Amino acid sequence: MELEKDVIQYEVAPNGVATIWLNRPHKRNCVSPQLLKELEKAVDRAAEDKEALAVVFRGRANTFCSGADLDLLVSPVLQETTTSLQLAIDSARTFDKIFNMKKPTIAAVEGFAVAGGFELMISCDFALAANEAKIGDFHIRRALFGGAGPIYRLPRMIGMRRSKELMLTGKLLTGVQCADWGLVNAAAPQAEFDKLIQDFCAPLIDKSPFCMWMTKMALNRGLDADTDSLITLETMTCNVVHHSEDAKEGVRAFLDKRAPKWTGR
Repeated sequence: MELEKDVIQYEVAPNGVATIWLNRPHKRNCVSPQLLKELEKAVDRAAEDKEALAVVFRGRANTFCSGADLDLLVSPVLQETTTSLQLAIDSARTFDKIFNMKKPTIAAVEGFAVAGGFELMISCDFALAANEAKIGDFHIRRALFGGAGPIYRLPRMIGMRRSKELMLTGKLLTGVQCADWGLVNAAAPQAEFDKLIQDFCAPLIDKSPFCMWMTKMALNRGLDADTDSLITLETMTCNVVHHSEDAKEGVRAFLDKRAPKWTGR
């Protein structure tokens, strides 16, 4: 199978916002085994990049991701080199890295975010959408099943009834409808979408990286814990955060009436 060039592109703006671009516009940024492998490398790179304070996932040509490349899934070449189970395992591992990244992650959705693209979207901490975007699980329309997050992430976001409505009907929602459902944080007209991303990221990139990580971790772990465990998690996290260098700097900066200088420790 001939490899494509630059299926994933990585860039960091001067303000510290990193963008990971899915770049298969001729395929509506469908996921190939190569793209998935390169996506995981980009996620690892963003996680270690000290210049990256927040990570945005986008698709080229005004579309996010249309799921797995079905042409490749039925290709004899693919069937000889990998399996649908391996693709699901690789997708789940990569999307779990996104979910647990120390830095805030934002899915910026234009065009289609369906099937695997939908799973990528719900793996991020936040999601923004163009008003006209088309978003949904979609797997059931092809008698397929999403193996990278919908059954354990989606109900926690929007509840069981709406999760079943999406997964059992394969319906697509617009960006505006997704904002109403709580699937995305905000939606905007296409012409204002870049500004929406910029404005949304602004209050994320000036915070303590250490406190950001610990708060995100506590929230993620708290999804499945009982009350007693949550109390322990909360108090332990509070203690760790309050003894960090960033916490001491935050208090000093407040008292000195100046902007804090974070070290991430």
